[in-house]
Amino acid sequence: MSGQSCQRIGHGGASAVAPANTLASFDAAQELGVDMVEFDVRAGRGELVLAHTLLHARTGERVRLIDALQHLASRRFRGLELNVDVKHVGCEAVLIEGLRRFGLLERALISSQVPEVLDRSRAFEPGVRVGISIGGRVARRSRHWRDWRGAVLAGLASRRWDALMAQHRLVDGRLLDEVGSRGGLLYAWTVNERPAIERLRQLGVHGITTADPRLFS
Repeated sequence: MSGQSCQRIGHGGASAVAPANTLASFDAAQELGVDMVEFDVRAGRGELVLAHTLLHARTGERVRLIDALQHLASRRFRGLELNVDVKHVGCEAVLIEGLRRFGLLERALISSQVPEVLDRSRAFEPGVRVGISIGGRVARRSRHWRDWRGAVLAGLASRRWDALMAQHRLVDGRLLDEVGSRGGLLYAWTVNERPAIERLRQLGVHGITTADPRLFS
């Protein structure tokens, strides 16, 4: 699979250049030539906001989801894809409605570490692309990853999910082959060293997420 086009994805926009999950970070990512921007969505004070943690959603300077989608729907971002990483159940209806309102559904890939989020997103919009995300504690405890691996591959084979978003240290040729043979796409996150980016490019993953899109050049 090496040699296929590899999407360049900006984590939180371009979080090494501007604060993550902000309009300024999206602007920076676009200027640096990414193919997709990743951002986090969760509830905060009665509305959906762009925030990685609950504390940030409640107390930090945050961007409303509706404002972010309006910004990303503007002409300057034409063709840019969106990886919307949803942190918990309950965001799906408002998210899908917002993507639909701004004509962004076809450009969106919804990801989550919570399978129910993806199932609910598909219930509201059967055609939306979804990706199961594996990382964090799973990546640090191999026993948990082995437990997940079979379920993830089964979900890809059944078309429950379209993609696997894997913490980059989990990614090797075997995983890429297993995902591809089941019709899935493999994305690696979050990769902030140039040699690791080049390794994954040569391996043939579908997309690589980094906080610093300058590393792609």
